[in-house]
Amino acid sequence: MGGAILIGTQGWNYDAWVGPFYPGPTRPPDYLRVYARAFPTVEVDSTFYAVPPEKTVLGWASKVPEHFRFALKTPREITHERRLIDVVDVLAEFTERVRLLGARLGPILIQLPPDYGPEGRPALERFLPRLPADLRFALEFRRRGWLTRPILDLLREHRVALALVEGRWIARERMLRLADTPTADFAYARFMGPDRAIEDYSAVQVDRGEELGLWAPKLAALAARVTAVHVYFNNHFEGHSPASARRMQQLLGQPAVEPAQLADQTELF
Repeated sequence: MGGAILIGTQGWNYDAWVGPFYPGPTRPPDYLRVYARAFPTVEVDSTFYAVPPEKTVLGWASKVPEHFRFALKTPREITHERRLIDVVDVLAEFTERVRLLGARLGPILIQLPPDYGPEGRPALERFLPRLPADLRFALEFRRRGWLTRPILDLLREHRVALALVEGRWIARERMLRLADTPTADFAYARFMGPDRAIEDYSAVQVDRGEELGLWAPKLAALAARVTAVHVYFNNHFEGHSPASARRMQQLLGQPAVEPAQLADQTELF
């Protein structure tokens, strides 16, 4: 297949990035415009808390080029509050709203809570067929008991990608093995870090080059099996996710835009 590997960060609205990433004079309303000069995709975390207003979604779309892709989290009302039960109304409202992104709409992440174990399988089996077939979905489990052949086959049946996560919930070795057997025609990877201890997002605080080195060849091999691989870094992974994303781009032989280049650019796109 030979898919593209699209690398970005989880969120863009961080004041601590001004200076280390965003050029010094950048104002918050312009963060996304500048971000899109450096990366081709971003994961939107704010949709986890509520369905975004129409004006907000259209505003996002207006600030990035057409080739840019937004990945969005499903609202927690679906996953954490209703726990996949009786969610048709919220799911319909959410998917209708994010369709306003048009060509810029990327995968939608369904993130299950850590306390949601395999006992929830009946709800999951009822939920997956209700996902709009024309949209791409990735599912993140935070309990290793979910990672069985029947569950992976269930994801394949509904063309849902298993979210590959470098984090504290499931062992890295297990996730690296799962990268060899994608469950959809695209893949989704998240780099979260072992905890949330890092509070300063202005620079790399912890060097996780070893982890990046393990994942880079896996992502490259995965790209040969799918149409696209979406990769997103959290600030808690190393301390400054733009730097982590650039490091992965470099490991994969992709051109990486340095902060100094952003300061030199006068045209947005």
